[in-house]
Amino acid sequence: MDIDLLKTFVEVVRTRHFGRAAENLYITQSAVSFRIRQLEQSLGVNLFIRQRNNIQLTAPGERLLPHAKMILTGMQRAKVDVALANNMHKQLSLAGTPNIWDAFLQFGINNIVSAMPDVSLVAEVKAQQESTRLLLERTLDMAVLFDPPKVDELLVQPISDLAIIPVSTFAGLTRDEFFERQYVYVDWGTAFSLWHAKQFTGNTPPFFRTSTDRIALDLILQCGGNAFVPEILAKEHIESGQLHRIEQVPPTSREVFVAYHRDNDQKEQIEKIVELLIRYD
Repeated sequence: MDIDLLKTFVEVVRTRHFGRAAENLYITQSAVSFRIRQLEQSLGVNLFIRQRNNIQLTAPGERLLPHAKMILTGMQRAKVDVALANNMHKQLSLAGTPNIWDAFLQFGINNIVSAMPDVSLVAEVKAQQESTRLLLERTLDMAVLFDPPKVDELLVQPISDLAIIPVSTFAGLTRDEFFERQYVYVDWGTAFSLWHAKQFTGNTPPFFRTSTDRIALDLILQCGGNAFVPEILAKEHIESGQLHRIEQVPPTSREVFVAYHRDNDQKEQIEKIVELLIRYD
């Protein structure tokens, strides 16, 4: 199957627009339409429902999407592996959710790069479910996660315990005021949601919801408010007086795990990275 056809298909899915896909691929819109028709003809199915200003995937299109992404990722990795062969370098791919990067990985990645100069590291931001799927497909080497996947093919190891504290731009809040006065809910995963439900019993909905701690932190610093954020990110803002730790609300923590395929042929390098992450913590 032509790789360009798959690239075009994935880009149309991402943009939901033939014109924007054409711009991103540096080809004409008619070329995008032609490639999609070619792909549909080769598969014998319609991939998109085309309506004015509304392009949706058909059921076959939905089935094709993860396979297309896997093929493109594998092809990209093959190109890099071939390019690295002359220098005897190894390549390892590492993924984490946005919160993992903001609160943990960004502080340890320099140690990994410095300690392993013979390894070409590919670092990406990916959602939990996508990371698990890519690990099983063996197109991703390692994933750092809050909620470890319970899959027999994957080895999972705890590497850190991330302190998450209640902070506010308003000083001296009571417990009720923390949750009711411009409270920003950050999704820290399943375990946090269960713990949070026991802490928050009021009827006032959060002022704002987000899955990313950096968004929450920037929002409350600019607009005022309260949120649970990593202590490591809040520290400098507490010291400067921009934020206040709310003592009336209990802190919590999230355990951080690393997962990788038990049959990965680069297990020695992976275990070294795991050691570096644990040592950093």
